[in-house]
Amino acid sequence: MTILGDWGTTRLRLFRLENGAIVDRLDGPGIGQLAGSPAETLAATLAPWREAARDSGVLLCGMAGSRNGLVEVPYAPCPADVAAWRSSLSTVEVAGITVSVAPGLSSANFSSHADVMRGEETQIFGAAALDPTLAEGRAMLVLPGTHSKWAELIDGRVERFHTFPTGELFALLRDHSTLTRAGTDSTGREEGFADGLARAGTGLIAGLFEARAAQLIEGKSLGWALGLLSGLLIGGEFAEALALAGDTPERIALIGDPGLSALYRQAAGKHGLTVTHLDGDACAIAGLALLKEPA
Repeated sequence: MTILGDWGTTRLRLFRLENGAIVDRLDGPGIGQLAGSPAETLAATLAPWREAARDSGVLLCGMAGSRNGLVEVPYAPCPADVAAWRSSLSTVEVAGITVSVAPGLSSANFSSHADVMRGEETQIFGAAALDPTLAEGRAMLVLPGTHSKWAELIDGRVERFHTFPTGELFALLRDHSTLTRAGTDSTGREEGFADGLARAGTGLIAGLFEARAAQLIEGKSLGWALGLLSGLLIGGEFAEALALAGDTPERIALIGDPGLSALYRQAAGKHGLTVTHLDGDACAIAGLALLKEPA
């Protein structure tokens, strides 16, 4: 029996595995939503599995290893393979339970500036374990989200990566700007996304205000405006990432939520690229299993 977990900013997900299969799951608050200390929160969430956890220990990735987490685990520098990542694992005791916490990765990004990740590296290594073709030659793994990651793999080693705060920018524009306050109709989002993709790459800032103006002058819906912003941001991310990365990699894979990944697939199609998709939870569990059992 094995207990693995992914502790992010917004949620804690714990999985109980037997013979490699998930048999149970517990959920708790993210590191950014704690009422008590991380140790108290983890102990309370693990209460239904307390005896099993004391026997087997718990293995966590993500923000558990951040400065505000259970224990600050230094980043493993890139280039990094599974062995280098595993060598930076840290251990802490929580309510009599041995908890091992995975490190994140640090890298010079595609522009040769500092970049970091926590949690995504587990999904990246897990993806390469689930699909060994990603560990052959050069591949690009794209993890859409609040802080979207583009990670370049060479023979299964994370060579470098680049973060695009696409999801965070979308949330800020949606919730705290005037661009989406000229309408209420939620229809037309797919049309807006397609329009945003078509305009992407020609200048993000120059295209943003159309979201508001088209609602006021052309009768476009709020849904269309949100779609436009999403298309501009995701399309802009694709254009920038491909330009910064240099030659187009042999393989590109998306890791994460199917709905968001579908939007990224559309952006890839605009550039004539074919991409595969892997489930984020499956990749996280496969990556954590690499830490539990030597590769």
